[in-house]
Amino acid sequence: MTPELVGQALESGGYLADDVIALTCSLALSLDRPLLVEGPPGVGKTHLALALAEGLGRPLERIQCYEGLDEARALYEWDYGKQILYTQLLRDTVGEQLRGVSSIGEAVERLGAEANVLYGAQFLLARPILRTLQSDRAHVLLIDEVDRSDPEFEAFILEFLAERQVTIPELGTIRAKHSPLIVLTSNGARELSDALRRRCLYLYIDYPKPSHEQAIIARMVPECGEALASSLAELAATVRQLDLRQSPSISETIDWARAIIALSGNALSPEIYKATLSAIVKHEEDREAVERAIDKST
Repeated sequence: MTPELVGQALESGGYLADDVIALTCSLALSLDRPLLVEGPPGVGKTHLALALAEGLGRPLERIQCYEGLDEARALYEWDYGKQILYTQLLRDTVGEQLRGVSSIGEAVERLGAEANVLYGAQFLLARPILRTLQSDRAHVLLIDEVDRSDPEFEAFILEFLAERQVTIPELGTIRAKHSPLIVLTSNGARELSDALRRRCLYLYIDYPKPSHEQAIIARMVPECGEALASSLAELAATVRQLDLRQSPSISETIDWARAIIALSGNALSPEIYKATLSAIVKHEEDREAVERAIDKST
């Protein structure tokens, strides 16, 4: 899929991609490689995966990573309640098979051939990775904020990233029916392993230039005038250079535009900007610094 077509697909999914983003996503599709997307919080990494799924017409599976995430939440777990229920229902059958048994060893030997029955596919609870592998359609799988997971989880997904397959001890190897597009995002909370990075194409997304953010605002808030979109994009770039606890994301700049329009149409004034700062300022100690920046820029 060419970069131009990928860019069009992303735009149809509500994402305005620059040339680098469109090219890297195109390569991930063409080379069938996972895509690792890094960058500061709020630059649209997650939105990129969502837009790819929508623009490509693929189902989306999502894993939101956190400390302690394990294969039971990401891949599968056994339905123990169902297994116990079947054991109770088959109690009489088991009793018949064990009739005349004189020792524990003989009982184990006689039931050995049936032991794996309770570990068949019908007792699996599929999680996002397994659902992706078993689907009859190619998916987009988003592994969001992988840097928040433990190194053990990274090691666990290496086989899946490299070969689009997983190994379940009781069932063997399960391979993807249709290779998914895997998108991993990271905010840099911790350093990811070299083994994971080697398996992925790499894309770094930074805050956009004011001209590109202006286009994003105009795309997402059609009622926003050109002057307001331009002014907000410039202000957002200025605010992100301040020493704040939390810099405003692109989505928050879009919320800022919507808040201004809801309050006063397309009015341009420091008073209106300050009155709607709750859209981009999420810590009280940041407000004073942002207000000073607005006074200097307007």
